Amino acid sequence: MTFAPLPRLIIEPLVRNALAEDLGLAGDITSAAVIPADHRSSLVMAARQQGVIAGLDAAELAFQLVDPAITVVRHIEDGSTVLAGDIIATISGPSRGLLTGERTALNFLGHLSGIATVTAGLVRAVEGTKASIACTRKTTPGLRALEKYAVRAGGGMNHRFALNDAVLIKDNHVAIAGGVAEAIRRARAGVGHLVKIEVEVDTLEQLREAMEVGVDAVLLDNMTPEQLRQAVAIVDRRAITEASGGVTPATVAAIAASGVDLISVGWCTHSAPTLDIGLDMQS
Repeated sequence: MTFAPLPRLIIEPLVRNALAEDLGLAGDITSAAVIPADHRSSLVMAARQQGVIAGLDAAELAFQLVDPAITVVRHIEDGSTVLAGDIIATISGPSRGLLTGERTALNFLGHLSGIATVTAGLVRAVEGTKASIACTRKTTPGLRALEKYAVRAGGGMNHRFALNDAVLIKDNHVAIAGGVAEAIRRARAGVGHLVKIEVEVDTLEQLREAMEVGVDAVLLDNMTPEQLRQAVAIVDRRAITEASGGVTPATVAAIAASGVDLISVGWCTHSAPTLDIGLDMQS
């Protein structure tokens, strides 16, 4: 699967903020005191466990913003699968800058690679079905663009980036509007013709009501695989079907087998474990 890199214009403010947070008001006082100003080093960035890499642009930028004299030679690119011990990149330059940028670079790379890794696992689990794995808006505040990029690096798809991307009528919208059909009618009257409308339903009865009015997509919330199969039959390709809730590595294959088009997962961004990546002096 191919995916485009994020523009530097998006990445750089996030990396600058992270570096500023780490440097504080006095900078890296440890490296300044311990390391001679003219000392140079070469470091090897290597995986310590198997996973899928994402976030190399952010990691590289962390070093280069600290000191433009630092060079990064990549041995792989984002989206690549690594095994424990595989070398990801070699970073060379002034030692002070290398040590100052190290933690910020590894924070970005480890976090984003963790997201890509769990996403890739879910994608593998649904191979042979029509279902695609999608993320949600359950992202770290300020890091949504990077985290959704990491999902793409892992072979997944992105759901909405923000509230203005599309209409997603949730249970509280339905409750306030007075019903599924009324909520859809209000949404259709309130947005332009290019805006997609999706509605969340908890029951097959709500689904039938939604299909009578007409909608672009239905979010089938916390349904069993059997209920999902019935829902797919009711929709009969008249809308995109999305399963959400109760998705785990153990359940995702059965959910996909129901015939849904999408399976949305929040924890792949908000709870993915960091991929263990090390940065050590080159021997």
